Amino acid sequence: MAHRLRPEEPGFLATAPVRLVFAEEVAATPEQVFHALAEDVAGWAAWFPAVTSARPVDGGAGRDVRLRGGTRFRETVLVAREPEVYAYRVDVTNVPGTRALVEEWRLAPAGTGTRVRWTFAADGTAVLRAALRLARPGMGRSFRGAVTRLDRRIAARA
Repeated sequence: MAHRLRPEEPGFLATAPVRLVFAEEVAATPEQVFHALAEDVAGWAAWFPAVTSARPVDGGAGRDVRLRGGTRFRETVLVAREPEVYAYRVDVTNVPGTRALVEEWRLAPAGTGTRVRWTFAADGTAVLRAALRLARPGMGRSFRGAVTRLDRRIAARA
């Protein structure tokens, strides 16, 4: 059953009860990575294995995302500042116990490539918070694999 979450803003990234932060460097430029994140929303399923489908909604102001296992998110884009940051909040999800969720992808030049930092900020029941903390290693592996695949995808299209 889907339920509406608390509508947090970017400041929640610093104050959330659960903050998971992961970083990785890729060869692609910040502009190329930003394009893949913010402008090629449907392409997420090609490089992020947890994502089975993603599509922009509301003229690009939001996204509908489906994950493996049946998780669904309806999101609002909070910040799309090329080529530095892409952030969104989840407005509606079917994940029980979730109260608020904001994600941010921050991009910074690193040599000739990009340092990609993903922050996952959440609030929820004690059970959800504990589950997310336990999931940190797996989420980190998923993130690293995804940005590696994204980098390869960008290189193949160049």
